[in-house]
Amino acid sequence: MISEWLSRVGSAIPRGFSRQYILALLKEQPMTGKEIIDKATVQSDGKWKPSPGLIYPLLGRLLDEGLVTEDKDGRYAITKKGLEITSDLESFGSIIQKQIDVMLRVGNVGKFMAMDLIDRVTMIGSALSSNLDAMTQEERNKYREFLQSELKKLDEQQSKDAAAAATKEKVNIE
Repeated sequence: MISEWLSRVGSAIPRGFSRQYILALLKEQPMTGKEIIDKATVQSDGKWKPSPGLIYPLLGRLLDEGLVTEDKDGRYAITKKGLEITSDLESFGSIIQKQIDVMLRVGNVGKFMAMDLIDRVTMIGSALSSNLDAMTQEERNKYREFLQSELKKLDEQQSKDAAAAATKEKVNIE
């Protein structure tokens, strides 16, 4: 999972990734900070070893935001609020992944559109993950509507590009 992704992006971990990674791990089971570091190291085949200086302050912020709890043994567990946020982000990620898959099937044009989309989503995702907790439900709904509107535009452009490619191929055959 993570090792394939790291092989594509190298050692550059996007802003906000560590936060979402920790929440995803804690969704599976409660863990200590050391277990989180060890799991990241194993899953990345040693390419990413987050430092205690990254993990523990981040766990503190997640505690402050009410996304995780800590028990007396130092194990962190995800809260209901944390589960809601990870669920929202997983839904968003699924939508984006479907769009990227379609674009990559179209060939070079789709590939370049996908690369551009990935860059834009990374920037949006970073901003979103940093500010998601401060957003009201109304702001989240508006943001979701905006993203769905943009994805619809991409779908429409994708259909136009596919139709144009099919027409060009048909003309070349005749």
